[in-house]
Amino acid sequence: MKVVILAGGLGTRLSEVTELKPKPMVEIGGKPILWHILKLYASQGFSEFIICLGYKGYVIKEYFANYFLHQSDITIDLGKNSIECHRIHSDPWKITLIDTGMDELTGGRIKKIQKYVGNEPFMLTYGDGVCDINLKELLAFHHRHGKHATVTSIRPKGRFGELNISGKGEVSAFREKPIDGGGWINGGFFVLNGTIFDYIRGNEMWERGPLERLAKDNQLLAFKHAGFWMCMDTMRDKKELEELWSSDKPPWKMWE
Repeated sequence: MKVVILAGGLGTRLSEVTELKPKPMVEIGGKPILWHILKLYASQGFSEFIICLGYKGYVIKEYFANYFLHQSDITIDLGKNSIECHRIHSDPWKITLIDTGMDELTGGRIKKIQKYVGNEPFMLTYGDGVCDINLKELLAFHHRHGKHATVTSIRPKGRFGELNISGKGEVSAFREKPIDGGGWINGGFFVLNGTIFDYIRGNEMWERGPLERLAKDNQLLAFKHAGFWMCMDTMRDKKELEELWSSDKPPWKMWE
């Protein structure tokens, strides 16, 4: 099954680093967050990817075009114009990189890769979020319900500590960054049938028109994920992900 990754946005809330590179190429632990997402999927048996490019897409193309070189020790003979590889390590991934345009919205980008997935079911996610989801359970859930689309729903962590305060102002309990009580939200990590392309009407946001129409037709079900999930939306998020990666067991690292 192919995995489609949306990687074309501007990443304006990370402008400190996205002036020079697209958001999916912002590094966590010395590797682009896009690499972490691919490793997450590949570690569970999904290693054929279609990446929707847009803003500075050439940076992503150049990274993967030279990926084998980056992963190896090499000797460069300038006189002979040759390269000898010594310690060779790469990943058995097949990656299709599609320029879906600078101004396309998420729905428009998905529509442009239709011919690369055909009518077969496929997975879809965003190029800036990681989690510890069990993808095979997600896929089994999708197959069981038989609808057009499955979205992974998550409950985001609150930004601040939570106080339980009595009528006299006494703090009876404190919870650091509890799960937000605002309900379940779209966490990406979709499984979609080829029929979803009929729900996309030109250049529109996937999260508005198409998903709203799927929900109206009772063709969208939620796979509830109660584990770790995090989106790198701001520099604060990037710092937190860096700290997690430096810990003994980064929660989304599901590979050796």
